[in-house]
Amino acid sequence: MKTICLVRHAKSSWDPPGIADDQRELLPKGIEKTKLVAGFLIKEGVKPGLMISSQAVRAFETAKILADCLDYPFKQILIDRRVYDGPYDRMLDMIYATPNEVDSLMIIGHNPLITQLANLFLHPGIDGMQTSAVVCVSFQTEKWEDIPVSRSEKKFYVFPKMLK
Repeated sequence: MKTICLVRHAKSSWDPPGIADDQRELLPKGIEKTKLVAGFLIKEGVKPGLMISSQAVRAFETAKILADCLDYPFKQILIDRRVYDGPYDRMLDMIYATPNEVDSLMIIGHNPLITQLANLFLHPGIDGMQTSAVVCVSFQTEKWEDIPVSRSEKKFYVFPKMLK
């Protein structure tokens, strides 16, 4: 079985004015909400075999928080620009190329791309994912390249407001 957890980055700041989009940092409340969601992931037994993040500061900071909470080695977080600027078919290529030894993949990215990707696997789909939201889908297959023709199941969809 293969599992994908798709994560939207935590709430970020627009300060200082004029900052490049990929340089925006997390707000303190975004950090706390991500830790809240991480607690849920721990209870669900989520153990990523591979974490891939956008290079944007807000996504990578979110990935670092999750890695710390889930005992994933920080230095093993892969950065892939496709997670930042898509399109989602390029992200699918990335997923299909995941080594088959990896059973659980976590991707930390941005809207609308991360929601579009989630909705390829979910029926019915979801509206735009909130910041710090995670959707996790499992596939009845042993090969990443076979997930398009595999039976899928939504394991959970969680966001901070659900956990208060």
